[in-house]
Amino acid sequence: MSDPRQVLGRAAEKYRETERHHEAARQAVIDAVVAALRAGVPPADVVALSPFSPAYVRVLAREHGVPPAPGGVKPRKRRT
Repeated sequence: MSDPRQVLGRAAEKYRETERHHEAARQAVIDAVVAALRAGVPPADVVALSPFSPAYVRVLAREHGVPPAPGGVKPRKRRT
C-alpha cells in the first residue's frame, strides 16, 4: 500500500501542472477574443464562439481598450 503523503504529493503536483496548462489555454482564448473584437467580429459572434459570458467579453474589451460596438438594430441572418 502506498503512503498517503506520497499519493497526496503526486495528486497535488498533477493538479498544479494542469492548472498551469488551463491558465495558458485561458490566456490564449482571451487573446483571441480581444483580437477578434479588434478585427470587427460582432460581440455576439465572439460570445458564441468563446467560453465566456457576454458580460465578461465586455470586461475584456474595456480592459484592452476595444471601443464599444456601434448601437442600433443589427441585420438578421437569412435562413437558407
